Amino acid sequence: MSTTPSPTADTVEAPVRRTGLVKILGILGMLGGVVLIIGGIVVWSLVSSQLRAENITVPDDAAAFQGQTVAGPLTAYVQADIIQHHALEASGGKTYAELGQDDPMRATMMNASFLRASLFTSVVSFGVAAFAMGVGILSIIFGFATHRLASAPVVVRRTAVTSG
Repeated sequence: MSTTPSPTADTVEAPVRRTGLVKILGILGMLGGVVLIIGGIVVWSLVSSQLRAENITVPDDAAAFQGQTVAGPLTAYVQADIIQHHALEASGGKTYAELGQDDPMRATMMNASFLRASLFTSVVSFGVAAFAMGVGILSIIFGFATHRLASAPVVVRRTAVTSG
């Protein structure tokens, strides 16, 4: 009579692949995300404080935020919009380019255009800062996921250990 060995225990071998580089990339992704978030916060704060230092108040005839200090993307946008409205009202609806070179309103329209461009630049800066913070959050999430996946066994071999 022949006897077949019966399994008594299973052993699990360590993964065959080395995952150190993948873990390092996950950590670098998380660190990069932190740097992006900090950079976005610094830029947002810097632009906001510079706008606030100008002491610009949104006029009462603006579409929104009347009486508030310009310090964020929405107040900057509304202020730029009302500057255009006032400038066009003063020039009879003509833009800087439409005015004659000897028209005395040309300097007013030029200043209004420069002010609007500066305010729109701050609006774009707020957008870039928010984008950097969003990408930073995603980078942390993906870095964490990559690091966790690298920590999981990649290849598992089961070998039956039998008693003889």
